[in-house]
Amino acid sequence: MPESHIEIRPSWTRADVAALLELPFPELMFRAMSVHREHFDPTRVQISTLLSIKTGGCPEDCGYCPQAAEYETGTKASKLMAVEAVLAEARAAKEKGAGRFCMGAAWRSPKEHDLDTVCQMIEGVKALGMETCVTLGMLDPFQSQKLKQAGLDYYNHNLDTSPEYYGKVITTRTYQDRLDTLDAVRDAGINICCGGIVGMGEDESDRAGLIATLASLPTPPESVPINALVAVEGTPLGRSEKIDPIDFVRVVAAARITMPRSYVRLSAGREQMTDEAQALCFLAGANSIFHGEKLLTTKNATVPHDEALFGKLGLQPAHS
Repeated sequence: MPESHIEIRPSWTRADVAALLELPFPELMFRAMSVHREHFDPTRVQISTLLSIKTGGCPEDCGYCPQAAEYETGTKASKLMAVEAVLAEARAAKEKGAGRFCMGAAWRSPKEHDLDTVCQMIEGVKALGMETCVTLGMLDPFQSQKLKQAGLDYYNHNLDTSPEYYGKVITTRTYQDRLDTLDAVRDAGINICCGGIVGMGEDESDRAGLIATLASLPTPPESVPINALVAVEGTPLGRSEKIDPIDFVRVVAAARITMPRSYVRLSAGREQMTDEAQALCFLAGANSIFHGEKLLTTKNATVPHDEALFGKLGLQPAHS
């Protein structure tokens, strides 16, 4: 793609992003669409599939997460899946058009023997010709290097929200802990998948703070998932009000403008969105989705529905 004629800044402040979010909607959309077209084919959307390879029993207290051990959400804790069972899921995902296979485990950080098993999964998925992504909690430099040697393409570790609002959502690990993991992953030469969740009670300034932090990392994430909170009964955020769809689209647009070369993924919460809201997100620069009826433990849009929506919008799957 040609270089953008729209300014690409080395860093973005909270005030910069807040100004974007406050633009008249037509102007914001025009800017986002212009940036998107400079770097990507706007008719192509990357397809990923996410599988929970170890569910529940997590010692963290993330206020949105049904996998936290201390919340009564009906989520049953399970052991790490067998390698061949994971590879069977990966094969099925590839047949449905997924180009990237993402594996998530509900850990604070992985134990050595579990990491060895995950490395076998990564090697097996790579052998299928798919990109690999895992999210396993916090990593140190040694663990990151081990995943790199196994062939890992992407590591997902979200910042969730702004530094200022973070403590109202999570207390068991710090914002700096998350940044340290991102540094270890980046130093190992692994691409970063890092985004956040909106609709957790934060205000527009916090949404601006999240996007500014992501865009101002030494190298912005290659993949940026933007999640709308899926309120799960039994979690502290289980009765949160849904974010206004237009406000959500504004965050997607701001992510596209500030991180023009990144894949911006329309992630959790899509099952609750109308086709019209999703269409606006794609116009605003979202160019990646999760395929499949479940995202770890919460519902996702069905594959037939996605195929029908892509047909209506004239979108095609694309590999990154």
